[in-house]
Amino acid sequence: MPEQAVAVAGGIIGGILLFVLLGITAYLLWKKICHLCSYEKLINPVKTTNENAIFQDQPNSEIQLKSTRSRSVPFIIPPTLHGRDWIHLTNEEQVQEDRDPYMTPQSGPRSSFHSLAGAYVVGTINPDLYKFPEDKSETDFPDGNIGRLWFSIEYEQESERLLVSLIKVRKLQPPADSCSPFVKIYLLPDERSYLQSKTKRKTLNPQFDENFVFQVSSKMLLQRTLKFLVYHVDKQKKHHLLGQVIFPLKNEALTEDNKLVIWRDLEKENLEPPSDHGDIQFSLSYNDYLGRLTVVVLRARGLKLQEESPAVGVYVKVSLMNHNKFIKSKKTATLLGTPNPVYNETFSFKAEQTELDTASLSLSVLQSIKGEKTLLLGRVVVGPFMYTRGKELEHWNEMISKPKELVKRWHALCHST
Repeated sequence: MPEQAVAVAGGIIGGILLFVLLGITAYLLWKKICHLCSYEKLINPVKTTNENAIFQDQPNSEIQLKSTRSRSVPFIIPPTLHGRDWIHLTNEEQVQEDRDPYMTPQSGPRSSFHSLAGAYVVGTINPDLYKFPEDKSETDFPDGNIGRLWFSIEYEQESERLLVSLIKVRKLQPPADSCSPFVKIYLLPDERSYLQSKTKRKTLNPQFDENFVFQVSSKMLLQRTLKFLVYHVDKQKKHHLLGQVIFPLKNEALTEDNKLVIWRDLEKENLEPPSDHGDIQFSLSYNDYLGRLTVVVLRARGLKLQEESPAVGVYVKVSLMNHNKFIKSKKTATLLGTPNPVYNETFSFKAEQTELDTASLSLSVLQSIKGEKTLLLGRVVVGPFMYTRGKELEHWNEMISKPKELVKRWHALCHST
């Protein structure tokens, strides 16, 4: 009898355990099926006035928008933030109500599918706002443009080499229908030696992709200037200059890790012979709204240095005068040992519009030698009819007639005071 009772009790306990095990298994299967169904039947998570943002059933469990949707991308709130209260706004967005700042979001599974199962749209993002700006350097050319040149530069400090990559030229304006261009590259102030590209046959938009190397010490690098001359070869093998680019290196941060890609519009070279004391090129601009007079000292050429040596420095002093009384002056950096310095430096002066009839600008080119007196190489004055005539007066009047525009011209230097 006791053995039978034990056997019966064991059978009952085993049956109960089996029944519990089957129940747990059935419950887990039911939960899994319900969970899968929730992925597939995500219908109308939120209603908005714009039907383009309504989700549809998909047999492959993907959530897609209607074909009539706009280009905007839905911004979705994940289920981990569903414990927070959201109120509707008139512009179909939602904002969070103030809650306990110490409340933490509800925890949940990290499955990406689960995060979409309880999500709903609160707004949209316009992808057009996050596009990179379009490069218009090959499409936007100003009136009168004679071509544009692209190049890159970098400097190897250890080997003291300046690496110049000639990339391309676009929109050349040759004297004939056909054009076979090439480029000469100088490192000023040395104008006796140059490097030359290959000639590209019959094209107005040559692609060069050529590399050139100049040996220059780091101490002298910022004193140097790159000069690109673009030529055309005609059928008789004659060379015709189409334009030039002057690029001073003093304002550039040149390192091995910083390769600069640059483009510049071609300029016509001044083919007139230098005057007796040399010439200076500068731009003038007047902003009538700010009452600001701007001078850009570009370069000088053909200067008659009293002594040509690396120790000789040349700089330009720009002075604002009113009724022949000195108001203010500024000067460029000093460049060593060259009769053709390139500056590209900008200066601004305060001048009211009512003062333009009595104001004038004096640009003096000066030579300095260590331990010796500064020498005047030449001078030019631009201003109204009270002080100037000819090209100097024309330059001043053109500046006034074209407010906020840079007006560039060459002027002959003279020794008059």
